[in-house]
Amino acid sequence: MRRSNIWLWSAAALAYAFLYIPLIIVVVYSFNDSKLNAEWVGFTLSWYVALFNNQEMLTAARNSLTIAVSASFCATILGTMAGLAIHRYKLKFLPVLVFTPVAMPEILLGVALLLFFLQVLNLTLGMISIIIAHTTFCIGFVAIIVRARLQGMDESIFEAARDLGASPWQTFRLITLPLIMPAVVAGALMSFTLSIDDFVITFFTKGVGEPILPIQIYTMIKVAVTPEVNAISTLLMLLTLTMIIIAAKLDSGVLRREAK
Repeated sequence: MRRSNIWLWSAAALAYAFLYIPLIIVVVYSFNDSKLNAEWVGFTLSWYVALFNNQEMLTAARNSLTIAVSASFCATILGTMAGLAIHRYKLKFLPVLVFTPVAMPEILLGVALLLFFLQVLNLTLGMISIIIAHTTFCIGFVAIIVRARLQGMDESIFEAARDLGASPWQTFRLITLPLIMPAVVAGALMSFTLSIDDFVITFFTKGVGEPILPIQIYTMIKVAVTPEVNAISTLLMLLTLTMIIIAAKLDSGVLRREAK
């Protein structure tokens, strides 16, 4: 092996170790039989039992799931429409409008949405404001995935449908939607993943008395990082990784079909 390859593999190993060793420690210490969580004492599942008996944490998880499902549903519909519009009409301002929330720093987007809700809409902050905020930044991700799928499709398919007398709605319902469905599902899963563990935008747009999972975890670690925090972090990590893997499988399936 050449010296340059050795350095490259060493740098890659260090980078991945920096990323994944803390996650492994979080998972391992969620089974630690110690309240202090400073050193390993023994194996236990009691922290997961305590977690599922914590009513406040369960309420926060239920609220986060409600927000993630609602935001991903709205973002999938609007993002799919945006992706179709960008691909079809080639207007220069459309990509800017759709993709700006994706590139914008979260703290800037959170402050902007907070001011918009309070000063323009006069909206009381709560579940509705969080769902609108999460939908706003998820639309761009769905549009990117759908647009990429459309760019790899043969336009002659749609021209043939129009030549055979299909209306625009029939073309979309019978041809376009089935072909882009893997990308739509992947975008929905990505939106769900981004929404359920978002902290910054949620922090700025949440109301009083509505426990949200990322905020609840932050409140708990301000006191101490207990194994219960590790347990909920492990479950959230597992859910997020599952969604990412499913989305990646769908996306790779689309790419394989394009290559054939």
